Amino acid sequence: MSVSTYPSKELSALERAYILLTQNGMPVIPQPFHYIAEQLDISVEQALAMTKDLKQRGIIRRIAAVPNHYKLGYRFNGMTVWDIDDEQASKFGDAVGKLPFVSHCYLRPRQLPNWNYNLFAMVHGTTPEEIEVYRSQIKDLLADVLQDRGNKLESYNMLTSTKILKKTGLRLKNKTA
Repeated sequence: MSVSTYPSKELSALERAYILLTQNGMPVIPQPFHYIAEQLDISVEQALAMTKDLKQRGIIRRIAAVPNHYKLGYRFNGMTVWDIDDEQASKFGDAVGKLPFVSHCYLRPRQLPNWNYNLFAMVHGTTPEEIEVYRSQIKDLLADVLQDRGNKLESYNMLTSTKILKKTGLRLKNKTA
């Protein structure tokens, strides 16, 4: 008999109910886990333990506030893309991700020969000029670090939004009997 080294991805009925309850957002109230516990007819401690377990198992990635940046006046978006040496990409990604104007930064595999970029950093601004300034600041940061190592920043670009798209992650459907 072999033992799996991966945590279980199967959901109990209670875990499924938890995900259905929270997948479209948690209530904006002082004690949201009390609400979840009440809705699931469990204790707050059980709701918190289930949250921790689902996170550890990779079923949920995070619990975070997701503001609508358009309603906050940040109507211009730029996904900056960078061709960074793969061995250094993680280190550079950490540096870029710490910049106060970068909302998220991640590494992705290149899609050669058409797409040589492997580091992505999203910036938001109130004007097209503002996001261009942010792209330039990332370029300067990366160019300085690379130059110190005797390398050049060879390739970069910025993809900008042309319209607002509704973004949602994977959603479970409510099973009906």
